[in-house]
Amino acid sequence: MRTKAALSLRWQLILTFAASGLLAAASTLALLAIAVAVGNTFRPVEALLTFLARTVGTWPVMLATGVVLLFIWYVVLSQPLVRYIEAMSRAMQEVAHGNYDVALPYRQPDELGVLGQNLTAMARQVKSAIEGERRANQARYELITAVSHDLRTPLTSVLGYLQLIDEDRYRDEVELRYYVDMAYEKAKQLKRLIDQLFEFTRTSHGGIVLRPVAINPAELLEQVAEEFVPALRAAGMEYRLKLPPDRVTITADPDLLVRALENLISNAIRYGQEGKVVELELEVREAERAVLMRVANRGNPIPVHLLDRIFDSFYRGETSRSRQTGGAGLGLAIVKNIVTLHGGSVRAINETERTVFEIRLPMGAHAGYQALPGSAG
Repeated sequence: MRTKAALSLRWQLILTFAASGLLAAASTLALLAIAVAVGNTFRPVEALLTFLARTVGTWPVMLATGVVLLFIWYVVLSQPLVRYIEAMSRAMQEVAHGNYDVALPYRQPDELGVLGQNLTAMARQVKSAIEGERRANQARYELITAVSHDLRTPLTSVLGYLQLIDEDRYRDEVELRYYVDMAYEKAKQLKRLIDQLFEFTRTSHGGIVLRPVAINPAELLEQVAEEFVPALRAAGMEYRLKLPPDRVTITADPDLLVRALENLISNAIRYGQEGKVVELELEVREAERAVLMRVANRGNPIPVHLLDRIFDSFYRGETSRSRQTGGAGLGLAIVKNIVTLHGGSVRAINETERTVFEIRLPMGAHAGYQALPGSAG
């Protein structure tokens, strides 16, 4: 309490005034002693002092001299305060003109110092908010551009095939059936794009409410892997499952987690067919209170400079191949959003002979660790 009062601005002003008064009194006495000493050797000074003492009086002269010196000393001692206020004024003018990179000299944490700190903090926050708004506007622009492009491509194909049918521009029933099938496939692709866009929007802007329950991630991996057996066989591939001997339970939303794993496995099938295998792994790091779920393929590695960008929305590392396979550039972004909602993280890693997508989920206060009997898959 005493420290706060001693550092307060009002007490500093009072102490400055008191110090100025003491210095003014001391200076007045010093000047008087000097004047008397000079007057003893210099007659005109002695005559002036005698005249002032008789006409005005000694005390009025000393009082007037003390007041003048008090003003001078107060101006001198208050210069640091005045300079800081002037610096704050210049900083506020810079902020008013749009320059938010302002800095103030250090000052002890009194009211004025706190005000200066708040001013610089406000400037940084305003700058951050403006930059965030710019990034959001750029993201919205890129989103609209990407959506328009991705939706226009299959829609143009659908309209083209339907126009051929409407104008009877087909040779026989077989060609008509081909046009109908192609229009149907493009329409399904269009629906997939719309569904992915809707899912991405929900996971990005708080449209999804987590419904966490206790789940066994090993069983979840096994279940998802079995669901992909037909797709793997159609691609000439198989899956390999590697699970720890002890099973665990975590708290998560099973539907969303399955969706994230489905996107990763679909991505592994799409870009890893030449490797003939999709590897699914589960690792428990009890010391770190974390569970790692990995989906790996043995296709072409991802360029190192793209590893951090492939989880961005509408980003395609290999545009031509993505177009050919119908990728919208949203699958990995949806995975990242789902994992982030669970308080986890996801990354892509290039190992010696494979590309690994790793989901890291926390085993925090709301996730229980339970060793269950089991064996590696």
